[in-house]
This record gives sequence, C-alpha cells and structure tokens, in this order.
Amino acid sequence: MPHPSRPTPLNPFALLRLAVLALGLVTVLPGCSDDDDPETTVGAPDKITVPQAALHPEGVQWDEANKRFLVSSRTQGRIGTVKDDSTYTVLADEPRLISTIGLNLDAGRNRVLAAVSDAGANTTRSTAATLRKLAAVAIFNSTNGSLISYTDLGSKAASYSQHFANDIAVDAQGNAYITDSFAPVIYKLDLQGNATVFLENAQLSGGTGFGLNGIVFHPDGYLLAAKTNDGSLFKIPLNNPVGFTKVVTPATPALTGADGLLLLDNQTLLVVAGNQSTVYRMRSTDAWANAVGSGSFATGAVSPTTITRRNTADAYVLYPYQPTSPRFAIVKATF
Repeated sequence: MPHPSRPTPLNPFALLRLAVLALGLVTVLPGCSDDDDPETTVGAPDKITVPQAALHPEGVQWDEANKRFLVSSRTQGRIGTVKDDSTYTVLADEPRLISTIGLNLDAGRNRVLAAVSDAGANTTRSTAATLRKLAAVAIFNSTNGSLISYTDLGSKAASYSQHFANDIAVDAQGNAYITDSFAPVIYKLDLQGNATVFLENAQLSGGTGFGLNGIVFHPDGYLLAAKTNDGSLFKIPLNNPVGFTKVVTPATPALTGADGLLLLDNQTLLVVAGNQSTVYRMRSTDAWANAVGSGSFATGAVSPTTITRRNTADAYVLYPYQPTSPRFAIVKATF
C-alpha cells in the first residue's frame, strides 16, 4: 500500500495516454491572447439582411459598445437596433417621429441624435401640417432609448416654406449641426438645447430638388457637407461659417446624388451617391481645398443612402431598398 502522503506514481503507459489527451485539447481549443481583437478574430459579416417590412431606414450608425447598428426609419419614424444575426429591435419611438432620417451616435455622451422630417409618400405618420415642412432633431439615451429632448428647427428659418432635416454632425464639444435639404440652411444645436441658424446661404440651395444632405465634422475644426442636386462638397469652418468654400473636385467622379458621408480618416471621405448606386472614396492632401477620387464601390440598384464606420477601417453601407420592401441590408463596402 502506498504511503498516504505521496501521490501514486503513474506508469509510463499512463503518462503516454495523458500526453496524447493533452495534445488533443491543444488542437481543439482555439488559441487566445491578451492581444487578440475580438472583432478581428470572429470577423465582421460582409452583409446583414434584415427581414423588416417597409421600414426604409435612411440613417445608420455602428454602436461599438453594444456591438450593434442603429437605424432610422423614413416610413415609420422609430429608431431600431440591428445585430449581426439580423435581429431587429425597436430602441426608441414616440409620436413626433414622423420620418427619422440621419442619425449620429454621440457615444461619449450616451446619446443618439435623429433628424426628424416628414417624407410624405409611404410615411404612416405624415400629416398635412408637417408634410415637407418639418425639420427637428430628437435626442435619445443610446442605451435605453428614453427621450432626452425634441427640438423644432424649422421655426428658426421661418422665411422658408419648406423644410427637411436630413443629416447630423457633432463636434468635439457636443454641438450638433443639422442640414436642411429644402432650405439653404445648416442649424446648430448646443448641449444646452439652444437651436440657431449656423449658416444660411443661397449657394446651399437645391432649387426645386434636394440641396444639402450629408454632413461630417472634421477634427481640424470644420464641417464637410454635400449637396445632392449637383454633388458639391463644402468646407465650413466652425469659427467662421460664412467663410465657407467649395471643395474643388474633378469632373470624374461626379458626385451628383450625394447623400451620406463618412470621414474615414482626416484625408479620406466616403460619399454615397444614391442615384448612381455607388460609394466614392475621395482623398485630399491640402485640408479639403481640393479632393480627388481614389476608388469606388458599386452597390447595385438598392437605393443606398449612407454609410458608417465599424472597427478601424471597415465601412458599412445602408441598403434600404424601396419603402414597400420586406427587408433591408447593411453591407461592407470594398474598394
């Protein structure tokens, strides 16, 4: 009988069997380390198809903290979330959300901002009082969807009979800048809830069509905004908005139909040209005095609207299809 204070020694055959079992576990178990990036290891999907009928989302934002996309709804107004497994969940909804268009996730302040308009056709909450007259911004808690504020913007530019709040940029101080596609105006909404006209100029008009659309904040202290009807890009200094300039771009690619924008890095801007079914990559080496095309991504006839960043360099395009479609998709852009 072995000594009670010592473990029973294993014979050589038992040791060999344990070594084989250990080797099998090493082969089966995935490797991991503190340096592994979960997104890179698992891999983000190339396409997420969401079976939601007639939602027609116009805006999309990637929510890194919760590993989900946020999407708006032109037809139903509500704001929802989309997981990689195509699960859609309503995050926020309230009666004044007639059409939600552009979104901006201000993650550091735990809020999501939505441009609110009345798109008319196929919009379930449209009224005669708001049709083509509504420009507002609604702000929600990005975790639980509770309403933080709702601010009318169109009354700040009452000399124009038509309004359409479209897209939103947020600067480092938390000020929001909202484009109006039916009036040549960019609004500003500060953290205290004060709304003003930040910039008004006839050059920003779209005539009888859509004017200003996508807008982004550049960390060097200015905005970049696109005009849909002719594809113009504008550089607008925060400290001197009336000194805005038109970015010089080549004839090819023409950015007509410009919709959503994504500043991928300080020198790279992605432009979704919806009516061309194309995302253009534009680059600038002189602080957006000039820009040239450096690639494109063809989406097909899916009415792409806007684009969002996921991880460091991945960009995902929103395919809303048509207002009556039984689905929409979020697709990784490849150039």
